[in-house]
Amino acid sequence: MELVFDRSTALVVIDMLNDFVGSGAPLWVDGAESLVPAIRRGMAAARNAGSLVLYLTDAHLPDDLEFRAWPAHAVRGTEGGKVIERLAPEPQDVVVPKRRFSGFFGTELDLQLRERRIQRLVLTGVLTDICVYHTAVDAVQMAYEVLVAKNAVAAATQEDHDFALRQMERLLNVRLIEL
Repeated sequence: MELVFDRSTALVVIDMLNDFVGSGAPLWVDGAESLVPAIRRGMAAARNAGSLVLYLTDAHLPDDLEFRAWPAHAVRGTEGGKVIERLAPEPQDVVVPKRRFSGFFGTELDLQLRERRIQRLVLTGVLTDICVYHTAVDAVQMAYEVLVAKNAVAAATQEDHDFALRQMERLLNVRLIEL
């Protein structure tokens, strides 16, 4: 079944930020740059169909508790916390800052989606096994249909990427697609 974007669908771009994608970034993800063409295709298809394009962006406090486990990254208001220029949001897009792995935890994501009558989410971005995975888990538990664009997500290792895709497909009944 081919993906058809419509007004009940949102393309979600997760953490495609300078601190994950840029060379020398504190949490550089090998392969993140290669996702850009597929994400751009998805964005164009979504916008042409009148679908929502939504960004989930890490936006940490300078002393965020997450930095106990990870190097400081995506601190609110810094260059590292900005979406990479090649995927920059357009005025009609929605940006939802987050401080934890799931885009739903402690954010307005669910409210933003329900106000727009969004029922289906197409997830893209980084990291497949962390923020993409945790957002997918919460979305499924909140009764959204979830699709993951397997050619538009990446993890730190191929093993982590493959494991997360298997978990999402088998346990969450997420549909894996390509953009």
